[in-house]
Amino acid sequence: MVKNYIPVLSIAGSDSGGGAGIQADLKTFAALGCYGMTVITATTAQNTQGVREIFPIPPNHIEAQMMAVLEDIPPKAIKIGMVNQPDVVEVLAKTLKKFPHIPIVFDPVMVATSGDRLIADGTVALLKEQLFPLATLITPNLDEATVLTGYAVDSVEKMHQAGKDILNMKCQAVLIKGGHLNTPVIQDILFQKERPEQSYKSTYIKTNNLHGTGCTLSSAIAAELAKGHELHMAVENARQYVYGALEAGKDIKTGHGNGPLNHFYQPQSQIIHELD
Repeated sequence: MVKNYIPVLSIAGSDSGGGAGIQADLKTFAALGCYGMTVITATTAQNTQGVREIFPIPPNHIEAQMMAVLEDIPPKAIKIGMVNQPDVVEVLAKTLKKFPHIPIVFDPVMVATSGDRLIADGTVALLKEQLFPLATLITPNLDEATVLTGYAVDSVEKMHQAGKDILNMKCQAVLIKGGHLNTPVIQDILFQKERPEQSYKSTYIKTNNLHGTGCTLSSAIAAELAKGHELHMAVENARQYVYGALEAGKDIKTGHGNGPLNHFYQPQSQIIHELD
């Protein structure tokens, strides 16, 4: 038997402040006992107060990063985050079609916690057409669901409608995240084809340290899928991890704006599995 770590790949943007994007994904993978790898789609100049500048990585270099990883260390799951240019969408779709057996969690990052828009015009239509059909799960928050559907998703009722509408965009499954409603109980709703809707609820945590919450949740789901969990249990486990990271980091001061979660509040030992 050959022993190996559980590898998980993040395809996303780099956050120079360390709270979101690639940095949050790697922290999450490590905290959940997985071996993290990266394909960087863009670098950002940002901190806890906002995004100052975005520098896109050339598509040919993104493809080179992907193939270098996929040909040598095949991941057990892939998380996709910031994809802000149409030509990057095309490169990702072309490459990922060659690896249909790998589960993909796609967090359609469009708006930062600070409110800064992170996606170029014309990219959304391509995301729906080329990346949605490849993804095991799409994880939009309310702002992103609003961009995708074209109407304001600002209530639980609208979350139910948006989930059904996005599921019809050639998706396999959609998790609508309701954290932006700021209600006493936070509700996320999972929609899967030919299965009943599933709601996940947790108590609202009062904190300004929310930077990277969406990135962390999607990468945690990918890590749990990589471990072999079914989708509904991967979402449950990932939400519990994020809740703990928020609770453990709610009073920690990092920077002068929206601080990050405490990713390493309860780290797991690195998991090693056996290959035939």
